[in-house]
Amino acid sequence: MRVGVISDVHANLVALDAVLADMPNVDALACAGDVVGYNPWPAECIDEIRTRGVPTVMGNHDRAVAMGTGFRGNGMADAGARHAIEILDDEEIEWLAGLSETRRCFDGHLRLVHGHPENPDRYTYPDEFSPAMLENDARVTITGHTHVQGVREFEEGIVMNPGSVGQPRDGDPDAAFAVLDISDSDDAGGTATIDVETHRVSYDIDRVIDAVEDAGLPEKIGTRLRSGR
Repeated sequence: MRVGVISDVHANLVALDAVLADMPNVDALACAGDVVGYNPWPAECIDEIRTRGVPTVMGNHDRAVAMGTGFRGNGMADAGARHAIEILDDEEIEWLAGLSETRRCFDGHLRLVHGHPENPDRYTYPDEFSPAMLENDARVTITGHTHVQGVREFEEGIVMNPGSVGQPRDGDPDAAFAVLDISDSDDAGGTATIDVETHRVSYDIDRVIDAVEDAGLPEKIGTRLRSGR
């Protein structure tokens, strides 16, 4: 089975469309949260994820929008959340509110979280990944939140972040995603073999910048995309 892995879409439909168009042939998709926030297309991004039936966990921006709290002390995050709260309908808000903070999927091989398995709001960068983030027989823990792409392989399994679709922060402006290839062992009772490919794809950032301006959102939400920060 091949699984396309995404995270931190952040209502950037242009980047999401580019990722889905560039995605190699996969059997399914999985998302590590933050479908909404920051950018101008929360409804369209929710619709894309829902229509495709993508297993998804709740990110901190998803939660802030679902609960109607916004963000204190972060003007750009608060503006994006308030924009989403204003334009999403009740069904879309309900979908966000129904997301769980952790999820096992694909025969239990994959564990989805947003931040850290012990704290969904904790930023955990690739150099902090450890076997302790793996759970029981899950072969892979997939996290997001930092917007930094990275993979670490341990004897016990793999901990990875596919990077951010809609707002990379690792110095590369290209939208990020990953593909997992899960192969069942030929040996009776053997452990599945899992290979990870990381990917990047460019998209029309200027179109996002124009849409940010048209939506009345802070200019930097768009312009920061050029530097991947």
